[in-house]
Amino acid sequence: MIDSKKVKEILFGLGADLCGIASIDRFNDAPEGYHPTDVLPTCRSVISFACRFPIGVLRCNSPVPYTRARNSITSKMDAMALDFCMEMEKYQTVCVPIPTNESQWDEKTKRWRSIVSQKHAAQAAGLGTIGRHSLLITPEFGSMVWLGAVLCEQELECDALKKNLCNNCNACVAICPVNALEHEELKQQACWDHAFGDDKEIQSWVINCHKCRDICPYNFGTENSFGKGR
Repeated sequence: MIDSKKVKEILFGLGADLCGIASIDRFNDAPEGYHPTDVLPTCRSVISFACRFPIGVLRCNSPVPYTRARNSITSKMDAMALDFCMEMEKYQTVCVPIPTNESQWDEKTKRWRSIVSQKHAAQAAGLGTIGRHSLLITPEFGSMVWLGAVLCEQELECDALKKNLCNNCNACVAICPVNALEHEELKQQACWDHAFGDDKEIQSWVINCHKCRDICPYNFGTENSFGKGR
């Protein structure tokens, strides 16, 4: 029987920078159809992990470095989740990887959703808290992380929840070019239509807006001195 310590040891060995575990009862508020047990009925724990995202891409005039870093880290997170699930089977423990960046249309709420929300899983697992900009903020790296998650049939010791890290300064609300943050729930389609798409000049698909991440006073983490004073 594997324990939480070994779970984290395996994920850190695969390259994770952060790892936390949530008990299934922390997902009672999940939207209908998007609860972990809607995916894996036998799920008893959700394991969330994160990898750092390079700070330098925020400071580039070109959208290409940010876009390519995001695309590369997405593949990395999916590969880590898959490798972890295969490793866990050596311990007779069944796990299922959740795609890092794959959404499906939820007709009930008229929103795109992951089959299990990565950021809500991370918050439930004690990695950080969701800020006003709808991004996860971690003490170690701020919002400069990418998230992965795995559903697990085994009940594991869960991590303590973090206290809220966002101070609701509303800097992200003010800077959003399409007012996607003016209400508590992100105007998802307005954000996506503006931020993602084909750049006609360079004839390539890019992410051309991440102002809410740029402006956040905690985008380097509350415990990380790197970037302070800039």
